[in-house]
Amino acid sequence: MPELPRVLSSETAYNGRLFNVELDQIDMGDGVIAHRETIRHPGAVGMVAVRDDGKLLLVTQYRHATGRRLLEIPAGTLEPGEAPAAAVVRELQEEVGMRPAKVAAMGGIFVAPGYTTEFIHLFVCTELQEAPLEGDEDEDIEVEVRSVDEALTGIESGEIVDAKSVVAILRYARMLHR
Repeated sequence: MPELPRVLSSETAYNGRLFNVELDQIDMGDGVIAHRETIRHPGAVGMVAVRDDGKLLLVTQYRHATGRRLLEIPAGTLEPGEAPAAAVVRELQEEVGMRPAKVAAMGGIFVAPGYTTEFIHLFVCTELQEAPLEGDEDEDIEVEVRSVDEALTGIESGEIVDAKSVVAILRYARMLHR
C-alpha cells in the first residue's frame, strides 16, 4: 500500500458558523505537489425514526443549496464534544418531537470525501415517545409519515434524493429482510 501524501502547508481560507475551508499543499510523491480545498465539518447524525406501527418519520425542509424542499430522514450537526448517540436523541426531539428509547447504530458515510471531512453517523431509533424540544429558529421542518415501501418507492422515483436518506433507508430496509 502506498504511503499517504504529506501535507506541506495548510491555511484556513474561511471560518464559518458550520464549517471551515482549508487550502492545503500536498506532496503526492515523485515531485508532484497538489493543491486541495477541504471543507472541515464537525460531523453529523442521521436517523431512521421508526414508529411502533413500523412507519418512518421523515421530514421535509428547504435546502437553500438545492433551491427546493427535500424529503429526508431527520438529521443534524454534532455539537462540539457531543457523542453521536446523544446528538441523535437531541436532534430527533428537535426535528420530530420524539425521544427514542432504543438507538442502534447503522454505520455511517462520508458525504463527499473529495472535498469535505463531513461524516454522518446513521442510526435506527425505535420505541418513540413524545418529547419535543425547541428546534433551530431558521429551520422550516414538516414531518411526513411513510411506510418503508413508500420510502423505497420515493427513492426509486427520485422523490428522495438526499444521499444520507437514501443510504439510511436502504440500510434499514436491508436490516428488515435479514
